[in-house]
Parts: sequence; C-alpha cells; structure tokens
Amino acid sequence: MKKIKIVVAGPRGRMGQEAVSLVHNTEHFELVGVLDRKNNGGNLSELDGFNGISAPIYSDIEECLHELRPDVLIDLTTPEVGMKHAVTALKSGVRPVVGTTGFSKEDLEELNRLCQEKELGCIIAPNFAVGAILMMKFSQMAAKYFSDVEIIELHHDKKLDAPSGTAVKTADMIAQVRQEKQQGHPNEKETHSGARGANIEGMRIHSVRLPGLIAHQQVIFGAEGQTLTIRHDSYNRASFMSGVKMAVENVMKLDVLVYGLENILD
Repeated sequence: MKKIKIVVAGPRGRMGQEAVSLVHNTEHFELVGVLDRKNNGGNLSELDGFNGISAPIYSDIEECLHELRPDVLIDLTTPEVGMKHAVTALKSGVRPVVGTTGFSKEDLEELNRLCQEKELGCIIAPNFAVGAILMMKFSQMAAKYFSDVEIIELHHDKKLDAPSGTAVKTADMIAQVRQEKQQGHPNEKETHSGARGANIEGMRIHSVRLPGLIAHQQVIFGAEGQTLTIRHDSYNRASFMSGVKMAVENVMKLDVLVYGLENILD
C-alpha cells in the first residue's frame, strides 16, 4: 500500500501530539513535516515529548506545502487558523482534515467551492470520536419520535467555544427531522439570564466547563411518562484518533467537502 504523506499542524497541542503519534505509528502513513508557530527550521525530534519522531518544522504553511508536497494536512488548531490552513492546503493541491470547530456557513461554502474547483476532498469534523458520531446519529433517529429534547455538553475548562461544535452539530442533525418547537412553559421566565441555555429552534443547549473533564455530551429526550438519554464520554484524547485515521483514509477518495464524520461512516 502506498504511504499517505501527512503534515500535522499544531504538533505541540494535546490533540496535535496524539495526531503525530497516530501518523508515526500507522504503517501506511508517513509524517513528512509539521506546522508550528515556533521552532521554524528545527526538527520535531528536538522537542520534548517527540523522542525518535523526526520531521522538519515549518512556521509558514505555503513554504511547508510547496517544499514537502504532502497528500494530507491534519489541522487540530483553532477555527481561525484551521480555516486559513484549509484554504491554503486546497489551493496547494493538498487535502485538509480539520478537527477544529466554529466554522461559519460562509466558511463551509468557500471550502466547498474550492473543493469543487480543485477536485479535492476536505473533511471538517466537529468531533473525531466514533462513539460521539454514533451518539449524534442515534439522537437524530430518536428525534423522529421525541420532539422535546435538551442537550448538555461538558468539557474541560480550557475550551474556548460554547456551545461545543458537537452540540451544535447534534442540534442541526435533530432539526433536520424535527419540527421547530418552543419547549417549556409558554410563560417561562429566566430569573437569571442564560439559565435555560442557548436556544436552537426551541432546543436548549447547556455548556459545562470544569477541570477534570475532557469531552462529554448527553442528549435528553422527554415524552409523556418517559425519558431517553443518549450519552457519550471521551476520557482521553486518544479516543479521537480512530476518527482521524478514518478521515485521512477517506479524504484521499473524495473530491468534495464533507462536514461531519457521520457522512463517511458505513
């Protein structure tokens, strides 16, 4: 099997470290370089935590992609950087696999246009944990029978966006099969602003941020005399790597934008 040449952006981040390890330890993947805002011109093996993993470090993405000619760019940084990297990658003939959240509708439209123009695949995934993807799909199935639903997402206290991309994506998937409905008492009043959480088509999303958490979500459905709770928990960042691997393998076969890993699950 021909090896897939990969560049990882953000290797010193917690998710980036896991991605570097994944690429290094996957037989048909080849780590050809990394993108890091520091340490330009150095080698990854010189940094703490990367003993024995050799790859040149670049700070300029255009220089990196031009010189290394990778097949795939894995980006697990921030929405702003991830968007810039994805656009630059597509323009450079490289397929992006992006795991950051916060992309706008306009961002996705631009990426989709570039994919069609360049005939290249791109995968944007709010969540790479396969169990989380199944949680979203199961929630969409349940929403056909339960119209009242609330989402509680729980993450570590270093997470910048709220609600999480996974929670928003879950609500979007549910909205595809659910008529918009304002839940709760029609005369309900928040005595403290925000107590009922964010409102997406009548669904409520509640965000919890605490040290000790990684990434967790529960979707609670209610009906007369019963409730149904669908929950997923990621206890470490290694839980996301099976999805990253799947995305890299699948993006090589695509020539369109795919938003959400659920679209490539069998």
